[in-house]
Amino acid sequence: MTTNNTFPHTPPFSRKWIVSWASIIIGALVLAIGYVLFINPYNIVPGGVYGLGIVLHSIFPDIQVGTFGLMFDIPLLITSLIIFGSQFGARTIVAAVLTPIFMNIFTAIIGEDPTTMFGGHINLTEDMFLAALFGGLVSGAGLGLIFRANATSGGTDVISMIVSRYLHLPLARSIMIVETIVVVIGLCVFGDWKLPLYSIITIFVVTKVIDYIVGGASNDKLLFIISEKHDDIRSFIISKLERGGTYLKANGMYTNDDKKMIFLVISIKELALIQSYIRDIDPAVFMVVVNAHETLGDGFKSLTEEK
Repeated sequence: MTTNNTFPHTPPFSRKWIVSWASIIIGALVLAIGYVLFINPYNIVPGGVYGLGIVLHSIFPDIQVGTFGLMFDIPLLITSLIIFGSQFGARTIVAAVLTPIFMNIFTAIIGEDPTTMFGGHINLTEDMFLAALFGGLVSGAGLGLIFRANATSGGTDVISMIVSRYLHLPLARSIMIVETIVVVIGLCVFGDWKLPLYSIITIFVVTKVIDYIVGGASNDKLLFIISEKHDDIRSFIISKLERGGTYLKANGMYTNDDKKMIFLVISIKELALIQSYIRDIDPAVFMVVVNAHETLGDGFKSLTEEK
């Protein structure tokens, strides 16, 4: 059983504590809006307990989608308490309870069919792609805020995080696997092959938005450089780019010669500068450029910077 050490204790009413809980509440609110306006009315099934709720709501229309979601959440919330600890469980419980409550409140306010709002001007029945796209953007933003606070919205998010944890898969990929299974169930019930296609669009957008919010959008580039002109390159990096770097010991597999490899992280704006310089002084350079998902440390984002 995992203890709370997985998620360090945050002092109550500290800035980080307030931001964390605000993210959960706002995230649940945004998630509910995304479903009520862009997903539920068009029978898009983007996985999760609410996707199952949409399917069941079509069979039992007197029971709201949010209510079905809450019914599924209860056993999964118990699982999250056991695996992720009481602090994480408390946050997940709040998110999982608030989301269906917000969803039912919005449904009651705007009516069962929000496509008639504003004289039907937001009716996307004839443009399901926009419904799928905006449904993914809005609900993904809500989920991203919740995940950043070390919580989930409950439901299959818990299953996704378990899969991510024990199979060592990225969280976004775990979500896509689990949610796709729910989409298949929706296809079997609704019998419309177009709906799963729109659902997949929504799931894809959700995962990308979650990645953006949780991991951050980094334009940094990771460079590995092997060159006989490494001293000149070092001087350029330090004096012109005002960056630091690291020498790594390398050994040629074919020649067995010892070499110095430069390990360097720069911004995307600096990439063209160093490429142009190296191209001029050493056309035979060997250089690998890799996207850096997130860069923490001196000269970049601080490790202690609060999200």
